[in-house]
Amino acid sequence: MRVRPDRCPGVLRPWPAADGALVRVRVPGGRVPVAALAALLDVATRYGDGLVRLTGRANLQLRALPRPLPATAATPGAGLPEEVITAIEATGLLPSRSHDLARNILVSPQTGLAGGRTDLRPVLAALDRALCTAPALARLPGRFLFTLDDGRGDLADRHRDLGLVALEADRVQLRVGAAWGPVASTAEAVDALVGLAERFVALRGDDPGAAWHVDELDVPLIEARAPEPGAEVGAAALPFGTVPGGRHVPTAPDGAIDAALVAAWAATADLVVLTPFGGVLVPENVSPHEEENR
Repeated sequence: MRVRPDRCPGVLRPWPAADGALVRVRVPGGRVPVAALAALLDVATRYGDGLVRLTGRANLQLRALPRPLPATAATPGAGLPEEVITAIEATGLLPSRSHDLARNILVSPQTGLAGGRTDLRPVLAALDRALCTAPALARLPGRFLFTLDDGRGDLADRHRDLGLVALEADRVQLRVGAAWGPVASTAEAVDALVGLAERFVALRGDDPGAAWHVDELDVPLIEARAPEPGAEVGAAALPFGTVPGGRHVPTAPDGAIDAALVAAWAATADLVVLTPFGGVLVPENVSPHEEENR
């Protein structure tokens, strides 16, 4: 049973590590313009240890930042100096201060590039926008995770809270914790996920022992369904090297991303995809402008 609230770090909720403040910058779907990554690396150089680190959920971490300011009556929440927050915000990777912790979305890294049953990039973009504009979802725990699997099964072992598996180009089955949810059209999926997330927030309450995950609720979030044919798929982790849609390259040790790696990626790509498999997918011929138009 939970006896304390979730303390997963964010930009607005740094973790006081031994070497200074640690913050996590959420990157939904791992899709990050190389220019934004370079700008974040500059923030790390100016205020931290000079490195950006990849996490297991395809997010980014900065370490050794200035220690959180002490809480006062005027500023009750201890956080980073405003100068540092503004610098991170200027990279474009913090579109919503209030929903900083809510934007945990894993997506099949190769979706829209190669393979899969459908291109989930438009669903990802729509879900991120919806999360940031739903006031109640600012209360999602920092560990709550959405998973969008395009039907190849690469996220089969990652489903934890809410998500979907594509059955075909315009049809998906929802995941609700360990259970299977209803079938929906791709166009309906975002509204369905947001509605379930709002129901989770309402059911979990606000006490220190409130649930972090769907399967920790006292009552089921939804009546479980049987998996549709083709829903139960699984695939191995994306290997390093040349893969359909690009090159999957490892970071430096300990997940570190430094200036040399960013410069190498910038030579061939405008946008890269952070993966939950410990690497970065450098796509072929994909720019941030293409992403914006989807």
